[in-house]
Amino acid sequence: MLDVVGKRRIWFTLSGILILVSISAFIFNAFARGLPLNLGIDFLGGTLLNLRFEREVTVAEVRRVLDDYKLGESVIQKSGEKDVLIRTVPLDNEVRTKLLKDLGEKVAPAEILEADVIGPTIGRELSTQALWALVIASLGIIIYVSFRFEFKYAVAALLALYHDAIIAAGAIALLWRTVDVPFVAAILTIMGYSINDTIVVFDRIRENLKKPTLAKKKFSEIVNISIWETLARSINTVLTTIIMVLCLLFLGGEPLRTFSLTLLIGFTAGAYSSIFIASPIVAVWEGSPKKK
Repeated sequence: MLDVVGKRRIWFTLSGILILVSISAFIFNAFARGLPLNLGIDFLGGTLLNLRFEREVTVAEVRRVLDDYKLGESVIQKSGEKDVLIRTVPLDNEVRTKLLKDLGEKVAPAEILEADVIGPTIGRELSTQALWALVIASLGIIIYVSFRFEFKYAVAALLALYHDAIIAAGAIALLWRTVDVPFVAAILTIMGYSINDTIVVFDRIRENLKKPTLAKKKFSEIVNISIWETLARSINTVLTTIIMVLCLLFLGGEPLRTFSLTLLIGFTAGAYSSIFIASPIVAVWEGSPKKK
């Protein structure tokens, strides 16, 4: 049986390196590119075009034209058989007029149903709301886990969640992928997945603490036994989830690429932190060599 708690310095060092790389990516981007993350139009503002083509068109056809303007990462959604919604970076009138002309010539003639500019004020509001969502989620987790277990379990779980979120966001920063509202949804999804996986291990620790057969075991030994007993479940869960996320990553198209990539990295980090970070933190916090 793997001594997870006894080798905790290895796991903590590995996580520390990954977090340091992530933070370094944020700092580098902030100085070199002006922002720690490549914020999309949801946060910085941009141009919204709602078009109705004369025939049914595909997203790929529209994206090929946008690629000529280096706008390949724009959000393109079909809102009807002939209707297409495009959200992209701010475009001046000259570029927008030329783009619409090329779409009409290379794809199909189109009627402009809506042409709006999303201002930076809306972007700031979305950023504030995203931060509040993370704060409220964190508080909810602390209250829930403290009520169900103990405060030290809540702190360990929250540290594991931030570990997962920072690593996932750091990978996106390193790749300089465009970040939009679905990215925030991905981070919150990762937190939900990770806390669920962590609570499974915590539940087994609590159950094993009550078993008379383990009464003479050290707390760290009980943690190791609990991790080992739930290891197969954790691996099976993350592998099943990753298969679905990989399908989304490769088949979901460019608009979902950042979302699915964030989920893939976050779910992997979440499975790791539930086993190698959260539980060892509880064991260290316990302090006493024997269970109380």
